[in-house]
This record gives sequence, C-alpha cells and structure tokens, in this order.
Amino acid sequence: MNIGFFGVGNMGGPMAANLVKAGHTVTAFDLVPELLKTVEADGVAVAADPAAAVAGAEVVISMLPSAGAVTGLYLGDDGVLDAIHPDTLIIDCSTIDADTARRVASAAADSGRTMIDAPVSGGVGGAKAGTLTFICGGPEAAVERARPVLDCMGKNVFRAGDNGAGQVAKICNNMLLAVHMIGTAEALQLGADHGLDPAVLSDIMKASSGRNWSLEVYNPWPGVMEGVPSSNDYNGGFAVKLMNKDLGLALEAALASQSSTPMGSLAKSLYAALGNQGLGGKDFSSIQTFFKHREP
Repeated sequence: MNIGFFGVGNMGGPMAANLVKAGHTVTAFDLVPELLKTVEADGVAVAADPAAAVAGAEVVISMLPSAGAVTGLYLGDDGVLDAIHPDTLIIDCSTIDADTARRVASAAADSGRTMIDAPVSGGVGGAKAGTLTFICGGPEAAVERARPVLDCMGKNVFRAGDNGAGQVAKICNNMLLAVHMIGTAEALQLGADHGLDPAVLSDIMKASSGRNWSLEVYNPWPGVMEGVPSSNDYNGGFAVKLMNKDLGLALEAALASQSSTPMGSLAKSLYAALGNQGLGGKDFSSIQTFFKHREP
C-alpha cells in the first residue's frame, strides 16, 4: 500500500519506519530536513513538497504537534486536501482539540473525502516497538478500513465514537496519566523522606491497592527501573511541554462541558510550574524532582 506521511519526529519517525517494515511504501514530508534524513535511512521515501507526499497515496497519515499545524496542512493556503485523491483515507494521529478535529474532518467530508482522528497512547517507546494504542474518532467503516494500517504501528485500536471522539478520549487518558504520575512521585518522595528504599516501596505499592501504570511501567524515581527516562536523567519519552499542551486541551474541554476537573486543574498548575523551572524538554516523569527537598 502507498502511504503518505506527514510529521516524522520522535513519534512519527518510528511509526513511518514500522509501516515500511510491514511492507508498505511510505513517502514522507516534514518541515525539518534532518528528520527526513533519519527516516530515509529506515527506507522511507522523502517528498520534495507536501503535494508530492500525497501523490498516489491510498492512505495519508499526519502526526503533527498542534491544531494549527493540522489545519494548515489540510486547509491552509497551500493545504493538501484538494490534492488527495477522493478515495484516499486520511488518518490524523496528532493530539489536538476535538473541535478542530471535527472541523477538518467536516471539510474533508464536504469535499468527498473520508478522515478520522486517531491520536495515540504509548509514547516514544511504544512508537518504536510498534505497540501504540490508537484512539479513533470517525465513521465505523472508516475506522475498520484504517485498522490494518494502524495494526502495523500498534497493538490496540479503539473507536471512541464519531469524529473528535478520539481526541476527547485521548485527553481524558492523559489527564489521568498526569494525575497518577504526580501522586506516584509524591508518595515515593514521602517514603524516601522517611528512610524507605524507593525500589522496595515501589514493589510494595505495586502489590497493593496503590498500584498504577506509573509504578509498574514508567517509574519516576531514578534507578528503580531500567529503560525509562527517570534512569536517563529524564531524557526521551513524553516531554513536560507536551503534557502541558494536553492538560490545556483537557481543561478547555472541561470548560466547554462545564465538567468539574479539580485534579486535572491542579496537575496543569504543577506541570506548568515544572516547565517554568526549565524542564519543559524533559520527560513528564521529571515531576519527581518537584518534590525533592532542596537545601535552604
């Protein structure tokens, strides 16, 4: 299958490479030339411009950093929507607000094209391993049509509902992720302050009612778990600035529906403070450092 791919950064690059490994022909475009050089080494063809990336594509996938980037790609003055064949399925894997997802999908539908939103969960590690979870919004038939392609990059594909529903489900998940990562870091620091070994405390909590994904898969205390950002000076993974973006989207959604999200609001404040400490580029598990005792 011929696939056009936009956005080959930390997440999109490995995703495109996994599509090549699965036997697909992938043509990519990105505004950062260095990123294109990296995926070219993985067998991805490089397009000279956005229109070239969608020429002959049976599926178009975008993995972009913002709603503005998604809108610009498809609907901007040089947008590629009209250059995409009407039979081509469009899959946007970016994490953006639901309203933008619906607006772009509606424009695609008005032009006779089909588009779904399919934001991902699983981080850079999941993108590299091909174990991402895709949270889709769009017509059921379109999601089923996308499933064989998404299966090449992940292990779970869910349909949350109509267009935009994938984005709502994604921000709900990431708000919860932020909350339990903060709680985990806070509990580990409390134990360490009383002389407990964080590794032992982690094992205790994993076998008890406090167990959660942050403890089991992504422990925030340095040295407790191998292969996670906390054991690499919080480098790699899901950046604080991206968590701040997603928490902002969650709060916007809560405001729109008048939902009460006090824990989400507090999580946004804490991650904003962490970013203001110069840690915006570090992994979000670096919230552990927020609770560390500092010398007066």
